[in-house]
Amino acid sequence: MKHTILILTFIFGGLFTTQAQKFAGLQKSPTDIAYARAERNAAPDIKVIYSRPQKKDRELFGKLVPYGKVWRTGADEATEIKLFKDMKLGDQTVKAGTYSLFTIPGEKEWTVILNSELDQWGAYQYDESKDVARIKVPATNDDKALEVFSIAFKPVDKGYHLVMGWDTTRVEVPFYK
Repeated sequence: MKHTILILTFIFGGLFTTQAQKFAGLQKSPTDIAYARAERNAAPDIKVIYSRPQKKDRELFGKLVPYGKVWRTGADEATEIKLFKDMKLGDQTVKAGTYSLFTIPGEKEWTVILNSELDQWGAYQYDESKDVARIKVPATNDDKALEVFSIAFKPVDKGYHLVMGWDTTRVEVPFYK
């Protein structure tokens, strides 16, 4: 009897494991999160969720990411930014909430856009009428190239700069409390 139960356990156990969920391959542009905090253990003021495409020997800005066109600011789904409190973006006050973050890259200047439409794939359904705020910021170059698109926050007086970088391009977006 014990042997029969043991044999049945192996047979049925083997059937169940062969029916296991199949998972797709790894995400080509992994999702990441960047937080702006006054200090390490403080509650966040801003959170950005974005996907991180890789350069892979491609020509990026002006080619893969065209100048003058709305970009999802990363890969896959449109980047989302959550403001935990009202913040100023340039001279515009933006209410606490979650927004899509789009950009329009240019050689020397980028337009940064907060848009109220969430859960978009890329910028294909981008609707300018749902823009909450826009700001133009300078684009600079750095000697060090970044292989993977990256977003980080830099504390500044009365707020943060959201810093975006990919290849040698750098953009800083001011957010103030």
